[in-house]
Amino acid sequence: MKRRIDEIYTEAPFYGARKIAEQLQQEGHSCCRVTARKYMLQMGIEAIVPKPNLSQRNQEHKVYPYLLRGMSIDSPNAVWGQA
Repeated sequence: MKRRIDEIYTEAPFYGARKIAEQLQQEGHSCCRVTARKYMLQMGIEAIVPKPNLSQRNQEHKVYPYLLRGMSIDSPNAVWGQA
């Protein structure tokens, strides 16, 4: 089973445990997603996908100043009345 998982991963490294389990089931093996994931963890392989990189800002974008800093907002709609 592990050899076939490795072959599938080599052909399509972007496949995760769900897709590999589905491929194995189509070939007639009895394998669920949990088992495929367990074998993938044992072999040290994981799907190649873009990882989140949310904390990096684009240097070309303009940075706008925060206009409310230093203002005391003490009543409803006080911000909209200031200019």
